[in-house]
Amino acid sequence: MLIGEYIHTIDDKNRISLPFKFRKEMGKKIIITPGLDQCLFIFTAKEWVKVSKRLSDTDSDLSFLKADKRSFNRFMFGRAAEVEVDSIGRILIPDFLKERIKLGEKVAIVGVEDRVEIWNDKTWSVYKDTVEKQADELAEKLSNEKNLKM
Repeated sequence: MLIGEYIHTIDDKNRISLPFKFRKEMGKKIIITPGLDQCLFIFTAKEWVKVSKRLSDTDSDLSFLKADKRSFNRFMFGRAAEVEVDSIGRILIPDFLKERIKLGEKVAIVGVEDRVEIWNDKTWSVYKDTVEKQADELAEKLSNEKNLKM
């Protein structure tokens, strides 16, 4: 399980060092893709296969006829990049993804169970503070959603 929050620097070659705890679980090849909420998602190759299947899963072989599915799949797959983890645990963030979330000198690397997220450290700080203030309310909503499904 990928958990925890780390603040790292990005070097002048757009490389960041993955936390040691993440390196063991992620392997040598990972997938970086645009994420939601102004971050990047990083998946292991194995997890990416699962995500791809869920995004492609449909009741019909003609899922490409659905505009929302086409648009979201273009967003996730079209800007995804396969990246190698080097011998000392660094990954290269492609320029187009770095620019998308305005990565500066410092980045937040956040483990979110089945993926790692990369954030601009200032954006992460604001997001984290906002969610923390809403945590009780969010827990209540999630609890109600689960009870409705039972």
